[in-house]
Amino acid sequence: MSGVGKGVAAAAIGKILQARGFNITAVKIDPYVNVDAGTMNPTEHGEVFVLDDGMECDQDMGNYERFLGVNLTKKNYMTTGSIYLSVITKERNLGYKGKQVEVVPRIPLEVIDRVNSAGHSAKADIVITEIGGTVGEYENILFLEAIRMLKLKKPNDVFLVLVSFLPALGAGGNELKTKPTQYAVRSLNAVGIHPDMILARAKTPLDHKRKEKIQFMCSIDEGYVISAPDVENIYEVPPNFEKDNISGKILEKINLRPRKKDLQEWRNFASAVRRAKKPVKIGIVGKYFDTGEFILEDSYISVIEAIKHAAYSLNRKPIIEWVNAENLGNLSQYQGIIVPGGFGGRGVEGKIKAINYARTKKIPFFGLCYGMQLAVVEFARSVGKLRRANSTEIDPGTPHPVIGILSEQKEILEKSDYGATMRLGAWPAALKDKTIARTAYGKQKISERHRHRYEVNPEYVERLEKKGLIFSGISPDRRLMEIAELPKSAHPFFLGTQFHPEFKSWPLAPHPLFTAFIKAAMKR
Repeated sequence: MSGVGKGVAAAAIGKILQARGFNITAVKIDPYVNVDAGTMNPTEHGEVFVLDDGMECDQDMGNYERFLGVNLTKKNYMTTGSIYLSVITKERNLGYKGKQVEVVPRIPLEVIDRVNSAGHSAKADIVITEIGGTVGEYENILFLEAIRMLKLKKPNDVFLVLVSFLPALGAGGNELKTKPTQYAVRSLNAVGIHPDMILARAKTPLDHKRKEKIQFMCSIDEGYVISAPDVENIYEVPPNFEKDNISGKILEKINLRPRKKDLQEWRNFASAVRRAKKPVKIGIVGKYFDTGEFILEDSYISVIEAIKHAAYSLNRKPIIEWVNAENLGNLSQYQGIIVPGGFGGRGVEGKIKAINYARTKKIPFFGLCYGMQLAVVEFARSVGKLRRANSTEIDPGTPHPVIGILSEQKEILEKSDYGATMRLGAWPAALKDKTIARTAYGKQKISERHRHRYEVNPEYVERLEKKGLIFSGISPDRRLMEIAELPKSAHPFFLGTQFHPEFKSWPLAPHPLFTAFIKAAMKR
């Protein structure tokens, strides 16, 4: 079922199989007609995650990378739109040698080819594949057909896991109902699929009686109905799964002998999360606030997790609060302030006010992509005395366009070509010595993931530097300003990045800039 943790479940299963000595990769299949996630509104779909090769994809790809500790590629993500586009392109290029191209079997076969390609490319022993959507939806029926065909061809190589939600009803709201799970299994049976294992998602642990009932009613082998109750944090999921020996059960069914069993480093991190008591309070100033807290968290999920990774590594419990850019409230309560990425003019002046407050009150500040651009705008106005300085994205007629569109992007926007046309993916940068950025990274050359169309206007760089702003990270051709900061003599931590460091933060390898930010916040 969609929305109950399939992505985390898939990532967790991948992690515990990885801990048994296998090379794991993961594939996400989204049922959307969109070719990729790049044009989707984060308030509807959640965060757009970006890979090294520039693929704009579902936020679950971030979960896979964070749990597995690997960099995935565009081969690991597909949508209905991308699959149909690929098939149509092949047909136009006579890839099918003039044969009639039918939805079945061509679309399912394309799915299978892509799953196999992702596995071969990663030299993976096991490919974890997540099918988006909910059982019974017409949107994912062709993906289910692909899995049916794959299972039929290689029955001993395919293991099927159903993640199903058990609602808690009754007078006390504690009685877990199995009927939705039974219906989901019957719906799968109707299209020729039978799950090998059921992960029973619920607020509370599944009792023995209901396990037996699900096993009997759904024809599941004994021990293959797994309780998956809510946990305090997602990093508890892999150890919890291993309490039921999920990895052993899966490996037995696909005839693989475990090579080792070592989840200790992950267990240590989960333990550090539980032990962290001393708080560090961080305010995130954003604009996605009118659609509910759940969507808000999904919109900034990588930022949230990156804060957690850094805080827990420093034995601090992160207290993250949302600050509405249109109603800032009391900013003095925060030990650190983050302005994340975004687009458009809504809430911009509120974000600039928040940045000004953080700068003048010496509260640690971290600007991400758009957050860096607005930090430059604020500095230009307040310190550079450039009245009405702005980004041309917000005010095309500004007398001081300190942020302007990338030259190669102008023609693209004139054609209304918005899909996969931003500056995307991993790009290199060089760091200046004796700066916050250089100290944090501990090296001179870096590579980070981008997603933007606008940049610091090079015509204003010298003027801003004379006023005290340091562009500590610059592209190798010296054309693009990648990091802006204030010296430590002027501010404990005031830094913005044109890239998205949150996309490369992992639980066992926190991003160095987030770590430096949290360290500064701890001193406040």
